[in-house]
Amino acid sequence: CQAQSSTRSYGPVFEEQPAHTLFPEGSAEEKVTLACRARASPPATYRWKMNGTEIKVEPDSRYRLVAGDLVISNPVKAKDAGSYQCVASNSRGTVVSREASLRFGFLQEFSAEERDPVKITEGWGVMFACSPPPHYPGLSYRWLLNEFPNFIPADGRRFVSQTTGNLYIAKTEASDLGNYSCFATSHIDFITKSVFSKFSRLSLAAEDARQYAPSIKARFPADTYALAGQMVTLECFAFGNPVPRIKWRKLDGSQSSKWIGSEPLLQIQDVGFEDEGTYECEAENTKGRDTHQGRIIIQAQPEWLKVITDTEADIGKQSTVPWGSDQTQIKCPAFSAMANQASDRLLVSGGELRFSKLVLEDSGMYQCVAENKHGTVYASAELTVQALAPDFRLSPVKRLIPAARSGKVIIPCQPRAAPKATVLWTKGTELLVNSSRVTITADGTLILQNISKSDEGKYTCFAENFMGKANSTGILSVRDATKITLAPSSADINVGENLTLQCHASHDPTMDLTFTWSLDDFPIDLDRSEGHYRRASAKEAIGDLSIFNTQLRHSGRYTCTAQTVVDSASESATLTVRGPPGPPGGVVVRDIGDTTVQLSWSRGFDNHSPIARYIVEARTLLSSKWKQMRTNPVNIEGNAETAQVVNLIPWMDYEFRVLASNILGVGEPSLPSSKIRTKEAAPTVAPSGLGGGGGAPNELIINWTPTLRDYQNGDGFGYILSFRKKGTQGWLTARVPHAESLHYVYRNESIGPYTPFEVKIKAYNRKGEGPESLTAIVYSAEEEPKVAPFRVMAKAVLSSEMDVSWEPVEQGDMTGVLLGYEIRYWKDGGKEEAADRVRTAGLVTSAHVTGLHPNTKYHVSVRAYNRAGTGPPSPSTNVTTTKPPPKRPPGNISWTFSGSTVSIKWDPVVAKADESAVTGYKMLYRQDSHSAPTLYLASKSRIDIPVPEDFTHAFVQIRVTGPGGDGTPAEVHILRNSGRYRRSAG
Repeated sequence: CQAQSSTRSYGPVFEEQPAHTLFPEGSAEEKVTLACRARASPPATYRWKMNGTEIKVEPDSRYRLVAGDLVISNPVKAKDAGSYQCVASNSRGTVVSREASLRFGFLQEFSAEERDPVKITEGWGVMFACSPPPHYPGLSYRWLLNEFPNFIPADGRRFVSQTTGNLYIAKTEASDLGNYSCFATSHIDFITKSVFSKFSRLSLAAEDARQYAPSIKARFPADTYALAGQMVTLECFAFGNPVPRIKWRKLDGSQSSKWIGSEPLLQIQDVGFEDEGTYECEAENTKGRDTHQGRIIIQAQPEWLKVITDTEADIGKQSTVPWGSDQTQIKCPAFSAMANQASDRLLVSGGELRFSKLVLEDSGMYQCVAENKHGTVYASAELTVQALAPDFRLSPVKRLIPAARSGKVIIPCQPRAAPKATVLWTKGTELLVNSSRVTITADGTLILQNISKSDEGKYTCFAENFMGKANSTGILSVRDATKITLAPSSADINVGENLTLQCHASHDPTMDLTFTWSLDDFPIDLDRSEGHYRRASAKEAIGDLSIFNTQLRHSGRYTCTAQTVVDSASESATLTVRGPPGPPGGVVVRDIGDTTVQLSWSRGFDNHSPIARYIVEARTLLSSKWKQMRTNPVNIEGNAETAQVVNLIPWMDYEFRVLASNILGVGEPSLPSSKIRTKEAAPTVAPSGLGGGGGAPNELIINWTPTLRDYQNGDGFGYILSFRKKGTQGWLTARVPHAESLHYVYRNESIGPYTPFEVKIKAYNRKGEGPESLTAIVYSAEEEPKVAPFRVMAKAVLSSEMDVSWEPVEQGDMTGVLLGYEIRYWKDGGKEEAADRVRTAGLVTSAHVTGLHPNTKYHVSVRAYNRAGTGPPSPSTNVTTTKPPPKRPPGNISWTFSGSTVSIKWDPVVAKADESAVTGYKMLYRQDSHSAPTLYLASKSRIDIPVPEDFTHAFVQIRVTGPGGDGTPAEVHILRNSGRYRRSAG
């Protein structure tokens, strides 16, 4: 018997174990640390092994322990490279960590020998071998051209293998001439080292390079072994002219979403056993193809399916301790070693450790080790062998044991004991034995059945083993039985309706009564029912269940259970919920035609209401939206399991699904069928949008709207055009391949400008030709107008504006659609090429031109224009703009009031020699800032204006006017006051 202490002792359990470590040779770091930490009570002590031999840690050695960590100072490859294990021990046992390797990384220099030059015919492929120097671990490779850092990109024509470092050029070009060097880089933790080889010169022989089929030069191995969870990379690159394209496929499976394809490389992330198989690389160009195949074989490190755990077992136990690895082809060396030492009591079989008879000395730490060539895993557990006298302190017999009249009571007897105790039961002084009403089970449990009032009394359990004795007593009290007085009734309702299932019960009044409900033996959680279930009454003896907005899933057998602490009673009823049918199953497509297919399906659940009819829906690759399809028969009866779908589009990919309906609605759709493509047929619709025009001289351009995929009906789609000059008999035809084509250009020297043609179009595919469109009129290319407008007249309107008019060209003389006229004007002495231009639209024969310079002579000409350009100019005419109006505004403005009139005067403005004459004055008059202004004209420098009697003020603006336009305004604010006010212009 082990003494109990306040702190439970236990064997070592690793919390941190050593990891594989890579140490760079020549690193400035002067030490390596291998981690080890174990949780144990009492605390663990640590030792280390290298290659199976214990390391002696002495004061002056290069090894020292920091807690459990092993620190190696000034590590040297010759002495320290190897496999390390940490050993943790305390008084409860010893465990050994997983193995961790210490390796040394290095990268030597390339050979100093010169590399041979390479000469090849331009257009052929070439390979440069890298031949990297000794190194560990792997390297990454790039190539230099002529100088650092001019690295060669991987562009499809050139490829650098990261397996060998070799450079491949699929098809050499003149730009490839130069010197090549392999650049290798090692990455160890945060340390990067790079070296490069001697240069090798490439020269090209200039010949007419012929084209040739691909030849794969960089090949992945026939068998590639990969560990599950890692990334696998396959390389494939080919020579060829033109440069081949690389495609990848898996021969015995479909492409995975984990593929990362980039032409010469196929990378598979997080590879798994489903990725195992044969892969093919295909190189193809216009001259041919080449292929290469290889297998990916997936392997894995050992992994525990079941891990051993700490176990307590009784002393002297004669059975198997429940430890096992459940790992195929796994050895447990630790177990095997123990079996060899004590073969009379221990047996290792199938990864299990079996004891014929446990003793206290068997307590301790045990480890199971699983290994294959990819790694080793360890599992540790502690076995505690117990020897205890019977003890009821943790699990005594229940002091008061209530039981229901005519019912059954179970009284456990579970003392803590090792080995297992022998159990006896008494009622008072009477020893109990098995009978028709009394049962004592093998584990000591007492079961009394058909209980009556006479069974009340004291019941005592006596337990004994070779370590000692103990007993525990409880008192049995008999109560009234619980009974269902109103049971739930079966019901039949529709989806969405509400229902209450009744359940009432009687019970012993000294005990609490609770109700629970289950559906098909699964308890109903009212709080997680999304509002569908609710208790209908808060009274203790009533357990009615209300169901709201019933759904199909609420169908089933409902059981009401009324329960006290001593017994329970249950009654059941069946609820049938009727609703729309469930989804049909197994939709199969057969007898595929160009516009029809035959569908079949299997019936789904009718959900307690007969299926009335079926609906067929489909979707195409052009739309994800499901649409109802026409069928034969039009209405599919509820007992049918097949129908023909009609009016499909030829040469179209379809998926189909079927829905069932009954009087309660349409049910959920079936799963989509497999994708099918209808057969091809000749086009049935003529292309639309037929038109055209424009282009260069002697051209007829015909345009149309490309036919959508829905109406192509087959492969090899194109267009047939028919056209003829209007008024002639014979038709010319042209075939335009490709569905995406949208125009055709017909060139002929005999085509005159803007000649009308009759044009028709129809579609074709490899099944035949479709119907022709209606005839459209399309004009050939226009030419610039050949005639000029005449009788051009220009008249100066103001100092900066003029009006221009002309006689139009005759429409019969046009070689295109007249779009309008272009007015060109330039100053006297200037060049017409630099003239300013104004264009009109349509058939107008006049234009107003602004932005001119005052008192300036202009030359003016007019041209007609169309889509092809502008025609010849008209004879030019001259016009001289007027002088500008006087710049000085009217001054010395004054006003006087006389009754309902205000008289406003100002000093006359006299024009200067370079200004146009003054012919009068304009005055804008406003009562206030919000009212509209009134215009007054005056020939002299005075004007009388009527004003209302309540006039208070007004705003006045006065300016000169004349042939040169309006001059600069003067503004004044008039106020009504006694006397006469004058205000000079501002």
